[in-house]
Amino acid sequence: MSGKRKRKLKLLSDAITDNRRTVAEVKSENLEMQSWADLPAELLESILSRLILADNIRASAVCRRWHSVASDVRVVNQSPWLMYFPKFGDCYEFYDPVQRKTHTFELPELNGSRVCYTKDGWLLLYRPRTHRVFFFNPFTRELIKLPRFEMIYQIVAFSCAPTSPGCVLFTVKHVSPTVVAISTCYPGATEWTTVNYQNRLPFVSSIWNKLVFCNGLFYCLSLTGWLGVFDPVECTWSVLAVPPPKCPENFFAKNWWKGKFMTEHEGDILVIYTCCSENPIIFKLDQTLMKWEEMTTLDGVTLFASFLSSHSRTDLIGIMRNSVYFSKVRFYGKRCISFSLDDYRYYPRKQCHDWGEQDPFENIWIEPPKDFSACM
Repeated sequence: MSGKRKRKLKLLSDAITDNRRTVAEVKSENLEMQSWADLPAELLESILSRLILADNIRASAVCRRWHSVASDVRVVNQSPWLMYFPKFGDCYEFYDPVQRKTHTFELPELNGSRVCYTKDGWLLLYRPRTHRVFFFNPFTRELIKLPRFEMIYQIVAFSCAPTSPGCVLFTVKHVSPTVVAISTCYPGATEWTTVNYQNRLPFVSSIWNKLVFCNGLFYCLSLTGWLGVFDPVECTWSVLAVPPPKCPENFFAKNWWKGKFMTEHEGDILVIYTCCSENPIIFKLDQTLMKWEEMTTLDGVTLFASFLSSHSRTDLIGIMRNSVYFSKVRFYGKRCISFSLDDYRYYPRKQCHDWGEQDPFENIWIEPPKDFSACM
């Protein structure tokens, strides 16, 4: 091969190499110029749909495209409604704290009954005159009867909706400082089962005790702040060796015991202590160290507190997060009393809560079906 031809081949090879380098550099520059806003729509939806509400809102501020996709996949949970039981008549009011609207339904099925507990949109009710116990769903009008049972001072709770497998009812009655009578039942049963249990520690139970079902167990907060636990599968009862939550002395004023509330959230037991002249104190049970810890934030969770049952929610609208909503409404039924842990104050301001003046059977928080208000 002549030298002239070799030189031509070398020049051609160098040109091809330079061209490949140029193409690679252009591709590299194009990749560097791309941003997160250029993600394919399917991938962006997949990512944003997995975010919690707070992160979804932050992501929506990136650009217009992200805002549109984030809004489409955003999940906002529904708040419980506050259901009022009238002293007379069959008209029941339901207050929606998100829309600040009140809905009224006629429910003659509840005539002569008092509310005991709510969960999963179902009411548990009791007729004192006939000792009749029954479930009722005010949104579907379904009614499920249970065996008669005389309930005088004890409180009662249930584990899940009565239409679900494994629904169990639980009630505890004070017999003596060292003995409680525990009664259980389930939908379809012909009678209640009652067994007396010994207390390892003094446990005073009364109608003002708080009950919650969590991780397969019923937790009962006693009048003096001790925590009893009942396992409905093993049929065992024990009082935990956890000292009661510590509160300032001024919390123990008249009717202080009526201003306590208990709920659960994702396996944690939460207790709210209130006093008419002080801000509420929230405690969480540390189940590893077995002690109550005071909480300074709810990490975006919203609590809904009422005498007989309380609830927790995540992913509610902005101003409702990290707050406690109480079962009182002000300003002609337009504003629910709440306490913000972000601002560390009540809304509206300067609220005093004399829980002794409020009938515990007057109202209760209940979970409406999803988008129920949109169908009304």
